[in-house]
Amino acid sequence: MDQSTLLFWREFLRHPTQIGALVPTSEGLVQAMLQGAQVSQAQVIVEFGAGTGSFTKEIVKAKAPDSRFLAIELNPHLAQTLQSQLPQIDVCCESAANLPQLLQERNLKQVDTIISTLPWSAFDDQLQSQLLAPACKSLAPGGRFATVAYLSGLLLPGARRFARKLKECFRHVYRAPLIWNNLPPAFFYICTK
Repeated sequence: MDQSTLLFWREFLRHPTQIGALVPTSEGLVQAMLQGAQVSQAQVIVEFGAGTGSFTKEIVKAKAPDSRFLAIELNPHLAQTLQSQLPQIDVCCESAANLPQLLQERNLKQVDTIISTLPWSAFDDQLQSQLLAPACKSLAPGGRFATVAYLSGLLLPGARRFARKLKECFRHVYRAPLIWNNLPPAFFYICTK
């Protein structure tokens, strides 16, 4: 077992409501979501919940060379580890709720693509709104918000509430088919402003 998986498990046990899965996301799910979110065409990309970098490393590969990329991770252990593994990217140990301020500090006006692996179904109504509102506000017209959701959380009230919030916030919401080879099985939303 590699070091990033051990770190992921340790931090999951410490903060189960901040980390939504037992293992990092599968490569198949990552690739499908990044393609649907059009990461390769985005000039400004933000990642919510960078974790151990399952998505981060693939975003770095997929993005245009001149694009800007900000990886946001609230957990200081994960943020520090990710920054040491990928010193060329901007890793910020902050809440995604502070996105407008983080963009302003970097002289960025809007975001083209937001990739999120936050465990939305585990969040209460207030926290969902505190995190989703700045994402909606910060996206450029036509911008995309892509987020992972897990089969195991679909029946939770938080998951149903979050799906309603997505429809209220975005012009178009696409739900991808279930990807069974992820642990736990998952799907993703691609939402367009």
